[in-house]
Amino acid sequence: MTYTEVNELIESIGLPYNYDHFEDETDVTPPFVTFAFTDSDDLMADNVNYQQIRPLSIFLYTRLKDFETEAKVEGILTENGLTYSRSEKFLSNEKLFRIIYTMEVLINAEEQG
Repeated sequence: MTYTEVNELIESIGLPYNYDHFEDETDVTPPFVTFAFTDSDDLMADNVNYQQIRPLSIFLYTRLKDFETEAKVEGILTENGLTYSRSEKFLSNEKLFRIIYTMEVLINAEEQG
């Protein structure tokens, strides 16, 4: 995948989204999504990074438990051949459910236009 394709995948969820965070949290109402590449786990040999491997986390925030939206996100990940792990936490201070989908994405160079 390219970074553009990852962005398009997140956009296909159909909720407001941004990379890492929203500048002004008051401008967005749940449900919404953020995502981030949290690290790198590249395949390396002979002093070369042969394949960029990026751990990708997608964060789904909802006010109420929303099985339908979770199923939609999981369906999109599955349709795109992404194997993910899932964790959930209720953020009591924000009164939000946070579902985290974590996966590794093989990153290819951006296509030249």
